[in-house]
Amino acid sequence: MIAEIQHVPETYLKHMEGTDGLYEVRVQQGKDIFRIFCFFDQGQLVVLANGFQKKTQKTPKSEIERALKIKEEYENEK
Repeated sequence: MIAEIQHVPETYLKHMEGTDGLYEVRVQQGKDIFRIFCFFDQGQLVVLANGFQKKTQKTPKSEIERALKIKEEYENEK
């Protein structure tokens, strides 16, 4: 969907407030809800960072920090 639709609804892809370019992909399979953090490389390539099963309303800070670290490492190695 991200590749084919120019504007993906926030239900599926949401910018994480307070971050520089980190997004959350939302996936629901039955009653299970999963989140995958991602970011864009030059606006064309979607880089998936880390994912987890969401069990509470609030996104765990440790998961956000992990995704930001992956993003930083990716950008430093380019």
